[in-house]
Amino acid sequence: MPSIPMSSPDLTDAERAAVAAVLTTPFLSIGPQIEAFERAFAAYVGTRHAVGVNSGTSGLHLAVIAAGVGEGDLVITTPFSFIASANCILYERGIPVFVDVDPVTGNLDPEQAIAAAEDLMTGSAAARRWLPPALRESNARPGKLKAILPVHAYGQPADMDPLLTVARHYGLAVIEDACEAIGAEYRHRRAGTLGDAAVFAFYPNKQMTTGEGGMIVTERDDWADLFRSLRNQGRDVFDAWLNHTRLGYNYRLDEMSAALGLAQLQRIEELLSKRARVAAWYTERLADSEFFRPPTVTADTTRMSWFVYVVRVRPPLRRDEVIRRLAAAGIPSRPYFTPIHLQPFYRQRFGYAPGAFPVTEHLGEVSLALPFAGVMSEDQVDRVCTALLAMTP
Repeated sequence: MPSIPMSSPDLTDAERAAVAAVLTTPFLSIGPQIEAFERAFAAYVGTRHAVGVNSGTSGLHLAVIAAGVGEGDLVITTPFSFIASANCILYERGIPVFVDVDPVTGNLDPEQAIAAAEDLMTGSAAARRWLPPALRESNARPGKLKAILPVHAYGQPADMDPLLTVARHYGLAVIEDACEAIGAEYRHRRAGTLGDAAVFAFYPNKQMTTGEGGMIVTERDDWADLFRSLRNQGRDVFDAWLNHTRLGYNYRLDEMSAALGLAQLQRIEELLSKRARVAAWYTERLADSEFFRPPTVTADTTRMSWFVYVVRVRPPLRRDEVIRRLAAAGIPSRPYFTPIHLQPFYRQRFGYAPGAFPVTEHLGEVSLALPFAGVMSEDQVDRVCTALLAMTP
């Protein structure tokens, strides 16, 4: 029986032709394709600016710089995410301030985020409880709280309005990690249009792909100019060749990737619809399962963008045993996510231990990503679900 891949990009002859056409031109970087891709992407999301970069991680890093995060400064974010959403803060020697997540969505819990922001901004006696354990007893004073960085996990937007309200009150930047959420909508507003900047990613398992690559979007002219400079070694628009105004990075998106992205963006509604169809097949088959809980889409999510299909394994079944049993049947699956604060580096540097964020840790133990892609057939979904529904403790 043919194997089922964990994920697959959805590519057609149009994408292949677009990439091949670039190779007939003298422009392999900083050319017309990236400009066209940025214009089209900004129009799709509904922002003034879009700035292409070579990964979502790079985009998050540049957004953290734009937010003014420096050594010791604090950024409220989630421990239930891909690790890049916290690492990008460390790149600027800032400190991620983790708060626990909503048990339904796995997104940042707005009540806890608000409490953390109020304590940290007012300097109350409770402020230190939000710091990583290794810093709570330190005599060193932490820097300022500069930003909130919510993650739209699995393609479902975080509950943004409460976060935006507290951010405006205290003058904090809001950086949306929308790397998994292209096309998603929160209360009829598109993900990427809610904060000061947002970042999308185009790895091959994403809803659309450029191979490697990402896009920063923003309404702010000053931030867009800064992003364009930082991605290109710190060169400003008025700098002469080999003159560089500021410390920058080689975070450019090449022309072949941009051409692929532009072709994918022209199919974006098709790509999103196909993934929604696969998600619906899974949900229909697993709706009455005793041991596997399908994802919950909240009322605030007026459009889900299906990045992955993650079920929660109910006891007495155990998630890791389910992974092993699926693998024996030739079906791949993955834990999704491993809590960031329990990753070895974060435990060593910040002193985290199990028990710090109970909801995150529970989700880290029970969440299971199933094979998922827009190109999956209904027969493949049937095969996965048949294997799951046959499992007993």
